[in-house]
Amino acid sequence: MTKKLRPDICVIGGGSGGLTVAAVAAHFGVPVVLVEKGRMGGDCLNYGCVPSKALIAAAKQAHGLRQGSPFGIADVEPRIDFHKVTAHIRSVIAAIAPNDSVERFTAMGVQVIQAEARFVDDKCVVAGEYEIQARRYVVAVGSSPSIPPIPGIENIPFLTNETIFDLAEKPDHLLILGGGPVGFELAQAYHRLGSAVTVIEAGSALGKDDPELAALVLQKLRAEGVVIHEHSVAFRLEKDGEAGVRLYTGPTGAETIIEGSHLLVATGRSPNVERLGLDKASIRFDSKGIKVDDRLRTTNRRVYAIGDVAGGQFTHAANYHAKLAVKSILFRLPVRRKPELIPRVIYTDPEIASVGLSEAQAREANGQIHVLRCPFSEIDRAQADLSTEGFLKLVTCRRGRILGVSIVGSNAGELIGFWSLALAKGMRVHDIIGHIAPYPTMGEIGKRAAITYFKEKAREPLVQGLLRFLRLFG
Repeated sequence: MTKKLRPDICVIGGGSGGLTVAAVAAHFGVPVVLVEKGRMGGDCLNYGCVPSKALIAAAKQAHGLRQGSPFGIADVEPRIDFHKVTAHIRSVIAAIAPNDSVERFTAMGVQVIQAEARFVDDKCVVAGEYEIQARRYVVAVGSSPSIPPIPGIENIPFLTNETIFDLAEKPDHLLILGGGPVGFELAQAYHRLGSAVTVIEAGSALGKDDPELAALVLQKLRAEGVVIHEHSVAFRLEKDGEAGVRLYTGPTGAETIIEGSHLLVATGRSPNVERLGLDKASIRFDSKGIKVDDRLRTTNRRVYAIGDVAGGQFTHAANYHAKLAVKSILFRLPVRRKPELIPRVIYTDPEIASVGLSEAQAREANGQIHVLRCPFSEIDRAQADLSTEGFLKLVTCRRGRILGVSIVGSNAGELIGFWSLALAKGMRVHDIIGHIAPYPTMGEIGKRAAITYFKEKAREPLVQGLLRFLRLFG
């Protein structure tokens, strides 16, 4: 018999964004139902951010052992126990999983239904034995790996980010289709753990990022031994023996054969919209996701969409969306999403981090701009750590308002948070000058870049004339 529920909010999807909505609603005593058909915690905990960063951390340890001589410490070739590396990844997931568990959310007062949800009309969702009619719905179902239609791929036991962390043995030669953030993060990590790695990208590698920053990262990856083929089309795939892969690739008309032991497909992601019954709920969507307004409402005013399925391709973007949705649903507060405030990080070594407008975007939108820079080599802490690769690029309007920041270098992802706040608060260069960073830290780099703005101003005739006039008074 169907069980009928009438909660205030029904959240579809137990990933980061959905869990945030459910937790906040429950905190305020609002009746909330959470529907999740898979693992609680979603892609980030189980297949994405958490396992990949655990793998990257292990790879960084291995790389550090090989790079001790500049500090006066003998270089050591590490012995990699891949079974223990995978055990480390599983232990990190297990340590975080209780925070996202059914038991924890049930204890909060959230009714968790572990089933697939689908809309049957514009007011009702069915999940397992339940029929749910909520005042508001929040769709947070995330995305899945997008598999390109390459001839022969259906015959290859390829890997995605959802399966690669289940490998029991280290790949001998990992072929990676896709030269974006996921592809290169995993490429560098597996190479540092002892695998040969080849990346094949149909366009420009890291093509969505500032070319100046991307070039430094690609140079480092190639120097470490990662083979990168840009503007190289994958024509077809074949099995090579019992377990290997043979890839036919290259620019059009110049076919090359690359053989490997494993194939990772990292060519992007597709929103999980197909099985939700969105058309029955009068919710517009396409291959890019669900259509939402600036308040994250869909074409059905009862329904909000957040996270990957609404164009927020990061865990922290999903959390940001969740908070906006909660404000709108619970308190009827006016909200407006601002994608330009969401920082973006690629966790290679060196890292790339950015927020706001790139230099090219700022020139197109504002015409005259200032581009202020500071290389890591000018920062004393970077010299002490021998982490002098990279730079910070600060883009401002003509009057000094901050439009965007890009950083390439060690711990760029940690540094970008300050700049996300600066953009959110509408700060100008003179605000950054007033910031006191502890010495010696990498955080000094922003102030160093900001000072260059006033160096330019100091040479203007008006400023020089004012200084000469003031000197007349002693």
